[in-house]
Amino acid sequence: MRPLLAALLLAFATSAEAAPRILCTLVAEAGSGAVLLEEGDCSTRTTPASTFKLALAVIGYDAGFLTGPQAPVLPFRAGDPDWGGANWTRDTNPADWLRHSVVWYSQRITHALGAEALTRYARALSYGNADFSGDPGFSNGLDRAWIASSLAISPREQVAFLNGLVSGTLPVTAAAMAQTRAITQSHATGGWLVHGKTGTAYPRRADRSFDYARGYGWFVGWAEKDGRTLVFARLTQAQERSEGSPGTLTRSRFLADWPGLAP
Repeated sequence: MRPLLAALLLAFATSAEAAPRILCTLVAEAGSGAVLLEEGDCSTRTTPASTFKLALAVIGYDAGFLTGPQAPVLPFRAGDPDWGGANWTRDTNPADWLRHSVVWYSQRITHALGAEALTRYARALSYGNADFSGDPGFSNGLDRAWIASSLAISPREQVAFLNGLVSGTLPVTAAAMAQTRAITQSHATGGWLVHGKTGTAYPRRADRSFDYARGYGWFVGWAEKDGRTLVFARLTQAQERSEGSPGTLTRSRFLADWPGLAP
């Protein structure tokens, strides 16, 4: 075999091995909830990571903490999570919160509402296990229950929640659902307008360090075309550490795949 061909084959094999493993892809018709595509294990619960922000937005608007796409504007404070760069270290409103996935803004909402209210809402929304206790023994549920901690949800439960969100049938005000839909990011692909939220989280090892080579990546949301709406969830798990976040990589691959997935 010629050296160049051998090198290309090796590079292809390495790339294929490094690709995140798709754990589940689930697509359903909005309204009826009829499943149109289900591949992989879509029933096992795992951390929702930042996809929880969609549910938290619904809760925040219904409870009155959030009042519009631009309100409230909250200031960054010393000690807040800042690993998201410049977009995390400035004043932030609800639209910016979802666009840049600002963790500390989520924490402002969860602390304002408290674990009891969050649990009550999550149960009413059938949002996974509705567990806001946090890491065992650390009392940190309001800071990170949704980030590789106690809160867990399956792709099927994600799709059921999203179906309620886009169909307007969640047990909250119509305004709370409409305002959440309005601040969710959208992307055009294959003639579809795809609205969704990414999520990234890394499993904890026994010593509480994070396994950055096995990160979970989510992309969940809904897609619209010619008056039709589909809801979807994709969950992946990395096989090695990468430069991009698992959630962003999952979204990119899903958007590329979507025209072939949509029935």
